Amino acid sequence: MTTRLHLFRLILLTGSRGVLSFTKLSRANSVQTRASNSGTSLFGVRSAVRRARDSVLSRERTDEDLKDGIAFFYDRSSKLWEDVWGEHMHHGYYIPEDRTDHIQAQIDLIDEVLKWAGVDEGKPPKRVVDVGCGIGGSSRHIVRKYEGSTAQGITLSPYQANRGNELAREQGVSDKASFQVADALNMPFDDSAFDLVWSLESGEHMPDKAKFVNELMRVAAPGGRIIIVTWCHRDLERGEPSLSKKEEKILAKINRAYYLPKWCSVDDYTKLLEKEGAVNIKREDWSYIIAPFWKAVIKSSLNLKSVVGLLKSGFSTIRGAYAMLLMLKGFNSGVIKFGLITCTKKEE
Repeated sequence: MTTRLHLFRLILLTGSRGVLSFTKLSRANSVQTRASNSGTSLFGVRSAVRRARDSVLSRERTDEDLKDGIAFFYDRSSKLWEDVWGEHMHHGYYIPEDRTDHIQAQIDLIDEVLKWAGVDEGKPPKRVVDVGCGIGGSSRHIVRKYEGSTAQGITLSPYQANRGNELAREQGVSDKASFQVADALNMPFDDSAFDLVWSLESGEHMPDKAKFVNELMRVAAPGGRIIIVTWCHRDLERGEPSLSKKEEKILAKINRAYYLPKWCSVDDYTKLLEKEGAVNIKREDWSYIIAPFWKAVIKSSLNLKSVVGLLKSGFSTIRGAYAMLLMLKGFNSGVIKFGLITCTKKEE
């Protein structure tokens, strides 16, 4: 067993009863020595991961708990993600599925979603809002892609907003892309302000999906396009009242790690958009297209630099790393879907 695999097991894997397995680790002493040189003992790793695992049993969070937790989580974890994966904090586009340039796969996901939604076929967007912008990778890519466009990104994380603006200056697009701290359920923008409303992997964090969709529609200009790319649970079968208890348990554990509220399906989003009067609604499941992503993320954690960075980032980031296996399990079982929904706001 390689040292990299040892590190991965120490951080992420639990035994059948949820207790970290340290058995049959033939190089445990060498791993402990290397970890200790970074100021961290194996006992500290074990304690942190056990706390991450056990935290799924704690009380239900309020909406304010979730918002505070999201801000804290991304304040602590965004630098580590950027150090390992760069400026794009989302899945990649894996066609062909054996591609190995994961950063390019993330860039391609943006372009392929825009193409799928029909943005490339019509008039290029001029005013873009990036709802849940991370450190602004999508916004900066879009303003470079479409000449004359500007983008405003919002996030709950002060670190992300500051870093997004810093990168915009470094990349020479600060006159086109800007970022601020704001709540997606109460956006600080006028009605009908944007002709492209872009939400890439942020909808899953929204505790009130109806309010979220209402806000997306509110800030969209008449004829403007809305694109939602989000983690969803599978659509329920006809006559099926809910997900199975086993499926709900997987999602509940992921919720604890990533500060997520109750999940919904692509079908739920479609109904909410219809209720808001959206037209030209289109939806698709891209779970198969992004399938290699989580394995790639897990593999990227299999080096000492990543492990040390993870531990320095703190407990919430460790818990997020632990949940990577749950995300992989959720996608493999079919309960988690990578959903795309697009529509336009009706012309006045």
